[in-house]
Amino acid sequence: VPMSSATSTTALPSGLGVLTTFPDVLFIPELIFGGLVWILVASSKVPDAMLQGWVMFVSVFCFVMTTILLCLYMGGVHGGSSSWTTLDVICHETAALFYLSAAVLEAYFTYAISGGTLVPAIMTIYQENVAAVVFAFLATLMYVIHKVFSLLRWKSS
Repeated sequence: VPMSSATSTTALPSGLGVLTTFPDVLFIPELIFGGLVWILVASSKVPDAMLQGWVMFVSVFCFVMTTILLCLYMGGVHGGSSSWTTLDVICHETAALFYLSAAVLEAYFTYAISGGTLVPAIMTIYQENVAAVVFAFLATLMYVIHKVFSLLRWKSS
């Protein structure tokens, strides 16, 4: 399958071009899904602070990193340098691995609190955590897709 001209470019786009080229357009769903994970984890009651703390760290870290990268790319700070394509791969690889670990831990935590019977007090926590799991896996998927296409861009540069 031939790649479109938007995916075969070796240079990172600048300005509003970031929002119109693939895989860079994935910054938007990464921010949306990551922000939703952040909000859901922050709003839920935390019976196990250790697991939830890692999920919270990952969601905040990746949200801030993605926002900074998006702003730097839109500002054209990279100046067409090929080292920025390497940075792009490293950032998205890190985010994908972090989010995968956070999503798995959140899924485990959600499974553990269900305990077979759901009383009303636990049901609210359970529903928020189920939503956080779904959005964490969606964020993971977005970062993995972005990473794969960033690797292809890096390889062709």
